[in-house]
Amino acid sequence: METGMTSSRPARAGAAPEVLAVFLRLGLTCFGGPIAHIGYFRREFVERRHWLDDETFTDLVGLCQFLPGPASSQVGFSIGLLRAGWLGGLAAWCGFTLPSVLLLLVFAAVAPSLTGPVGGGLIHGLKLVAVAVVSQAVWDMARRLCPDHRRAAIALVAIAVLSILTTVYAQLIVIALDAALGFIFCRVTSSAGAVGMQQHVHEFRVSRTAGALALTLFCVLLFGLPAFAQLHGIQAVKVFDGFYRSGALVFGGGHVVLPLLQQETVATGWVSSNVSLTGYGAAQAVPGPLFTFAAFLGWMMTQAPNHWVGALLATAGIFLPGLLLVLAALPYWQALRARPSMAAVLSGVNAAVVGLLATALYSPVWTSAIRSGVDFAMATIGFFLLTRWKIPPLAVVVICALAGIAEAVLK
Repeated sequence: METGMTSSRPARAGAAPEVLAVFLRLGLTCFGGPIAHIGYFRREFVERRHWLDDETFTDLVGLCQFLPGPASSQVGFSIGLLRAGWLGGLAAWCGFTLPSVLLLLVFAAVAPSLTGPVGGGLIHGLKLVAVAVVSQAVWDMARRLCPDHRRAAIALVAIAVLSILTTVYAQLIVIALDAALGFIFCRVTSSAGAVGMQQHVHEFRVSRTAGALALTLFCVLLFGLPAFAQLHGIQAVKVFDGFYRSGALVFGGGHVVLPLLQQETVATGWVSSNVSLTGYGAAQAVPGPLFTFAAFLGWMMTQAPNHWVGALLATAGIFLPGLLLVLAALPYWQALRARPSMAAVLSGVNAAVVGLLATALYSPVWTSAIRSGVDFAMATIGFFLLTRWKIPPLAVVVICALAGIAEAVLK
């Protein structure tokens, strides 16, 4: 383990308004989807603010990759919980999520005017930002999470398996496989790090009782809502149930949520296919978690509840299961992560995260954004601006967005 990791200590506890302010800024500037968000979070909370150390952060990412739901939102919620308790967790979620929700609802009103080369070029430019940001995340995390041949090999195994599997559970399978490989091959590497992790075991203020209650509520809603909706036929309950099940069953988050939401909304006739695809395209162009696409669908439903009520039900429904699961897992994760055997498992999981990052960089980020040599050049420029010149991400967003508009107009 690197010396810098063993000596770093989280900053003192803070207040919920501080957490809200930081996550609100991230919610307005974090483009690129969940993989890119993890890179933003690491630079903000590990490198810049020192709210938590590199090991705690990467282990937390590994935990959230195991769970259904939006991984970046779960990581952000946990960081807020670490920094300022329960109010901090709520402040982190609100700050990171609500800007994206509001922007997508505004888009629902102005969508007809966003046509032609300017609108298309803007969205394409933001996709180029995603390439640059995710590339930076792969580069940074690979250097830290795969410092030796064993962990690098485990990451390569993850990439190879992901290139073969087509199931929606591919990410979960890869993480479980690499956890087993870490347990077998990384025990010597990780045992030294167990002492460094011991000092942070009790930082997350979630008791086992609270974790058990969260898991119970998760299960009650998952199995009870469909029965209640069928028994009483209340449309609001059906809407909440549809989005809740989507959030509870999607592994890997991000783009995987699209087919589940289409099944719950398009197949049921709540929204049209064209509306769904238009909103999904808009979700790629706004900062924050991709799961806020649900708010757009809730607003655009053809029958009540829709507009503000529909957006509220959809947003709460899709995010709630992931937050409940991370609350249920945190107490046990804290108790286990200090053990040498668990440290070895987490080394494998962290190597798997690198494989997931690299695979996501190719598809869907690279394949949906790089369409020409000019696109490749712009994404490369953005990458070097971020990594070598340390240009603020927002500036790179503006540069790539303007470049995308210019490219579309000049065609």
